[in-house]
Amino acid sequence: MAAQTLSSPRLGGILSPVITPFTPSLDPDVPRFLRQCRWLLSNDVGLAVFGTNSEGNSLSVSERIDLLEAMAAAGLPMHRVLAGTGACSLTDAAAMTRAATALGCGGVLMLPPFYYKSPSDDGLFRFFAEVVAASGARAPSIYLYHISGVASVGFSLALIDRLLEAFAPVIRGIKDTGGDAGFTHTLLTRYAGASFDVFPGNETALVTFMEAGAAGCISATANVNPAGLVELVETYGSVGAHEAREKQARANDIRTALTRYPLIPALKAVLADAFDDEALTRVRPPLMPLSAPQREALANDLRRLAFRPPALRPQDGIDVLEAV
Repeated sequence: MAAQTLSSPRLGGILSPVITPFTPSLDPDVPRFLRQCRWLLSNDVGLAVFGTNSEGNSLSVSERIDLLEAMAAAGLPMHRVLAGTGACSLTDAAAMTRAATALGCGGVLMLPPFYYKSPSDDGLFRFFAEVVAASGARAPSIYLYHISGVASVGFSLALIDRLLEAFAPVIRGIKDTGGDAGFTHTLLTRYAGASFDVFPGNETALVTFMEAGAAGCISATANVNPAGLVELVETYGSVGAHEAREKQARANDIRTALTRYPLIPALKAVLADAFDDEALTRVRPPLMPLSAPQREALANDLRRLAFRPPALRPQDGIDVLEAV
């Protein structure tokens, strides 16, 4: 570790697992992907690409790297990018982590290898040690991705302690989507002042977690409600928790409406309607788009909440889209 250098600033605030649009042949749709990234940035949301709700595990290594290279070539601020590089394959995880770091990403978000169930902490430690060793002179900024309800493999406190002892400051934080608020609070308490940032995996208790020291939030619904979540954080920062709780309640109402449906297709349907771009509804199998009745019901739910995503701007890249 002594020979490696860290150059990326710390991430914070609201980040979104950016949706991945697809072409009719189900290849990543680069112009629409870049448009979504620019739109989120224009709403002051960071880019957590290739996360769960980005359909990250439906993308190959080369597809992920190609999209990162397209982002860099388009001049996007790569220090605001958190790239999902976790994989079951050690060589895949190392290759994606090296590429993301070389392109200047602010960090990488790493799932543990999740195919083999109940791995030992020794085995998980060695996996991350090998990724760090393979990264060369420029060290990655690694954020652990704890989503044990989906991956069935998570991070124990003992493992986090061991990784921090061996690889601080490379191990910079964690996204906790484990669904256990008690565990999130334990992380916030245990690592307070330790240069280890804790990001809840959704906004449902964000004010409470910010009071306890959360660095921000990485939430799928930031794909459609970026302004609302940023306003929630800014309100908390300027006037405190009491005034922010009203905005917390509205954010939760919007999230509840979305999560009545399969979330990835729901996010894409809302954006397709808001941007008048039916191509955004495409998902990669085994996922399927919302049915027409589901889509209409969701639209009605959001109308009752008087909610609509912020408008696109010309500079977000509207003019580069091809026909559906």
